[in-house]
Amino acid sequence: MAKLDSVASELVMSAMSHDEYHLVVDQMMDQQQTRDHGLQKPDPVVFDASVLQYQPSIPEQFIWPDHEKPAASLHHNIDAAEESIAPVINIGGFLSGDPAASMEASRLVDEACKRHGFFMVVNHGIDEKLILDAHRCLDGFFGLPLCEKRRAQRKLGEHCGYASSFTGRFSTKLPWKETFSFRFSPPNSCKSSSLNHHHHHQQKQQLVVEDYFIHTMGEDFRQSGRVYQEYCEAMSKLSLGIMELLAVSLGVDGGHFREFFEDNESIMRLNYYPPCQQPDQTLGTGPHCDPTSLTILHQDQVGGLQVLVDDHWHTISPNFSAFVVNIGDTFMALSNGIYKSCLHRAVVNSNTARKSMAFFLCPKEDKVVRPPSELVASTAMSHHPPRVYPDFTWPMLLEFTQKHYRADMNTLQVFTNWLGDQQHKTPAAADGEATVVH
Repeated sequence: MAKLDSVASELVMSAMSHDEYHLVVDQMMDQQQTRDHGLQKPDPVVFDASVLQYQPSIPEQFIWPDHEKPAASLHHNIDAAEESIAPVINIGGFLSGDPAASMEASRLVDEACKRHGFFMVVNHGIDEKLILDAHRCLDGFFGLPLCEKRRAQRKLGEHCGYASSFTGRFSTKLPWKETFSFRFSPPNSCKSSSLNHHHHHQQKQQLVVEDYFIHTMGEDFRQSGRVYQEYCEAMSKLSLGIMELLAVSLGVDGGHFREFFEDNESIMRLNYYPPCQQPDQTLGTGPHCDPTSLTILHQDQVGGLQVLVDDHWHTISPNFSAFVVNIGDTFMALSNGIYKSCLHRAVVNSNTARKSMAFFLCPKEDKVVRPPSELVASTAMSHHPPRVYPDFTWPMLLEFTQKHYRADMNTLQVFTNWLGDQQHKTPAAADGEATVVH
């Protein structure tokens, strides 16, 4: 790969756009890997769960490298108490303003986020019926024939819509899953100086999820759209509460992150992991850190979520009354690296489909991701680190993961290096402003 790195360096110095540069490097890497292994690039595969879940041998595109296969951990006995890996935190007292409960919740969150960026919350205030309705609608969508689900087909380079194992984007290490993703913004994210104009846009904004379902899937899915509209609004409210808890845990003003994410532009994703007859050869989702800020996940009663802690994969048992919360890359940058982005994956099994719903909290597109000054070392004696990551915006990182880089455990660092390359080719930003890569 030394020769490839040398050529790539020459491309960086050329007049190519960054899109052209990454396209050429990706193609060169594919060709290099094909030559190294003496293999032909596999033909595209159609991921039809209704067929593939019964096949005794899975297509080669879904077979992961030996060092990444879950075989060793499928029957792995957890060597530490799960409670210490995934603390279940009662946030009811914090949300109601109880001082003692708030102090205990912030202590547990701080310990978990500094260690691995993962915890669970109970007494969160989300109506159980709403959760059940959301799971029922998930079952209804993924139970459709493939041709009907494709009415919401996700387009290449975009992050919303239906995707069957990302077969249109990748050709190796394909995940054994289907997803359906859609955008959400809370009603108060639409601001206008005109009250009437504001009211009109607010009404429209309130139906953004419902409208998306009707537009992509038809009138029959209006009710599903309403359910997920309500679910996303509940998740947005919960995420702001958790952001306030994170701020308290970090020792900054309690309203700092809540205000930053008040007008969020977030993503909701439904996940379906069908049975697989060779579960030891593939993964439902490969090892990665979420590039977003915060993930709030609700999983059904079928296990499969695993978190890497102290170089061991730990299975997180389902808890229907709890939400799984993990820190993403964007919040890791906002915390100046103090809180860790959670490295996790999903395994599959041969008998039962697994389903989950993930709400990814993301900042509004014009918000500059920059840690508060309290978290950045001002002197050599400070107990906080110096500035770790550069300024960026969420759309910059999203574009990077959608067009240039397959999200994994190194996304934030690779993105940081990529930004450095871009800044060498663009005029320096004015003091206090982010250098935005277009």
